[in-house]
Amino acid sequence: MAEAFLKLNRDDQREVLETVRAKTDRPTHLLEKDVWVVWTLGALFDSPLAAHLTLKGGTSLSKAYKVIDRFSEDIDLTYDIRKLIADLVGKECTLPTNRSQANKWTKAVRERLPEWIARSVRPIIEGALARERMEAKLEIGGAENEKLLLHYSALKHGTGYVSPVVVLEFGARATGEPHQVMPVACDMDGHIENVSFPTAFPTVMGVARTFWEKATAAHVYCAQGRIRSERYARHWHDLAALGQSQYFEAVIADRAVALVVAQHKSFFFVEKDAAGGTIDYMPAVTGHLHLVPTGEALRALADDYADMREDQVLLGEALTFDELMRACSEVESQVNRATIRDE
Repeated sequence: MAEAFLKLNRDDQREVLETVRAKTDRPTHLLEKDVWVVWTLGALFDSPLAAHLTLKGGTSLSKAYKVIDRFSEDIDLTYDIRKLIADLVGKECTLPTNRSQANKWTKAVRERLPEWIARSVRPIIEGALARERMEAKLEIGGAENEKLLLHYSALKHGTGYVSPVVVLEFGARATGEPHQVMPVACDMDGHIENVSFPTAFPTVMGVARTFWEKATAAHVYCAQGRIRSERYARHWHDLAALGQSQYFEAVIADRAVALVVAQHKSFFFVEKDAAGGTIDYMPAVTGHLHLVPTGEALRALADDYADMREDQVLLGEALTFDELMRACSEVESQVNRATIRDE
C-alpha cells in the first residue's frame, strides 16, 4: 500500500523530492510547494464550502487545464456573490444595474468577506490539518483581510521569489461562472512507487473567462503606463501560452464571456489611465485590446520576468522577454482581428 508523502518523515520526504527533481529537472522547492497547494485545494473542495467556490487564475490554468508551463503558487478563488450578499443581490442577478448599486455591493463584500474567511474557511483548513496531524500555521492577511495564508515548514528553498506559504486569495464580486469540476494532481504523482500524493477536485473557472480577465488586466496596465506591484509578468506569460493552446480559437470567439468580463470590471474595477481618465473596458473586447506596455512599465515587467526565470518558476524552455512580448503582440493582433470581425 502506498504511503502518503506528507506522512513520511522529513528525511524520506527530502529523498523523494531529490529523486523526482533528478527525473523531472523541476526544482525541489517548487515540487514541495506544489504538494501543499494541492493538499489545500483538496481540503477546501472536499468540504461544504465547495458548492459556492470557484478556482481561477494561473493555478487553474497550470493544474487543471495544463496550458501554462509555469509554477503557479497562489490559490485564487471566487466565492459566489449571490451567497455572500444574497440579501442585496438575489438569486439570479449577476451584475449591478448602476455604479451606485455596485458601490453598495462592494462595500458589503468588503465588510462580510473577512468574517466569512475567519469563521468558515479557516476552521475547515484547521480541521483538515488536525485530522491528518500536519503542522502548519494559518493567518489572515491582505490589505482587506481577504487572504488566508498557510505557512508550512519548508524542506527546500529557492531564491525567495517563491516563499513557503500557500496564499488563498478570495474575491466575492462575481459568481465564478462558467465553471466545471476538474481533477488536480501533484506534479510528483506517478514518479515514485509506493508513495502517494494529494489530489483534489475543484470547481474551476472556464478558460475563456480566465483569459479575458487576464487580458483586460494587462490592457489596464498598458493604459496606465506603470506596473503597480510585483509579480505581474505571470499574466503576460499566461496570455502568450493561451495564445498557443488548443483553447485559443474558442476563447476569442466567446463574445458573451468577453462582454460579461468587460461589464463586470466596469462596475467593480474602475481604473484611471495615465492621463487621469476613466478606463473603458469595452474597447479591450471589441477590437482595441492592448497587451504590450511601453516605457517604465515595460522595464518593470522585464525585471519581474527575470526574477521569475531566476527562481525557475518558468518550467522547460522559457521564452526570452523579447520573445514573450512578440508572442503577446501576436495574441493582441489575433484577438483584435477576431473581435472587430465579429462586431
